[in-house]
Amino acid sequence: MDHKTHSHMGKVWAALAAILLLGYGLAIYWSAEPEQFDVVGSAKRHAEQTNTQLVTGYVTTHTLITVSQTLLDKPGGYLSNDVLPPSVIMDNMPAWEYGALEMVRDMALSMRKDFSRSQSQSTEHPSLKKAQPQFNISSTAWLWPSAEGEYRTGIAHLNDYLLQISNPADQGSQFYARADNLRGWLKEAEKRLGSLSQRLSASVGQDRLNTDLAGDSAANQATSAANHHEVKTSWWKIDDVFYESRGATWALLHFLRAVEYDFADVLEKKNAKVSLQQIIRELEATQETVWSPMILNGSGFGLVANHSLVMANYISRANAALIELSELLAQG
Repeated sequence: MDHKTHSHMGKVWAALAAILLLGYGLAIYWSAEPEQFDVVGSAKRHAEQTNTQLVTGYVTTHTLITVSQTLLDKPGGYLSNDVLPPSVIMDNMPAWEYGALEMVRDMALSMRKDFSRSQSQSTEHPSLKKAQPQFNISSTAWLWPSAEGEYRTGIAHLNDYLLQISNPADQGSQFYARADNLRGWLKEAEKRLGSLSQRLSASVGQDRLNTDLAGDSAANQATSAANHHEVKTSWWKIDDVFYESRGATWALLHFLRAVEYDFADVLEKKNAKVSLQQIIRELEATQETVWSPMILNGSGFGLVANHSLVMANYISRANAALIELSELLAQG
């Protein structure tokens, strides 16, 4: 190999090394989870900038919009549907995005079927009727229509609703802060947290009894199932479940802070404000810094930490408090 060829090959390898190093740096930067934000302060600033009134439901609606925008506008943008490196080989941030997206979907649905309607027989709000389906496109859709495009359309309709409820002349657009509406959304959050807790706990493998029929002797199910079965999360999926939980709890934490503001009178009347604040505190613990360079999966009381079990503990405690909060709201 002559000197020129050797020099050329050296430049090629140097270029490849630089590209790999750049891709690695981008992957680290794009993997940084978004910071928490002040839901009330953010809503107040938006109201001042748009010269609108901070009416009931403003903070909750604006928080839903901001959380949705964060998915799209954080460093690296929305990564779940990327087909090019480095994001195509990243899995932690897409898992985080999916967890947050699931909470956005639940809140958007509750806005459409509960918060904006005075009773079950009332009509749906036009803007929310258009907004909610936009968030249901596959999170990995990248061609046409793309996930980002559909989500931005949904956000635009949510912004329309926000302007409409803050307009005193538009009496047909409302946000009803009632105990039954709030309880309906909390029930959806319970199911999300319950599922996440089970999947996180399965990181070490568990032999679980079949409780599908809840001990009801008259109950039936489509096909027969074993009395017990082993549940264990794949080693390759443990970090994905962990970061999905981080994303879900990040979004839920902001929604609960918004609800604390918009439903303040209802919570005071039901003596439930402290219960909600305790849930928020439990969820704040899920957002603490992960100091380990990787998600560890030690066995129960082994020498190595199990980050999934720690996360499951916080989520289970928050879920138990959510159930108690729902009961408080159901009481007269």
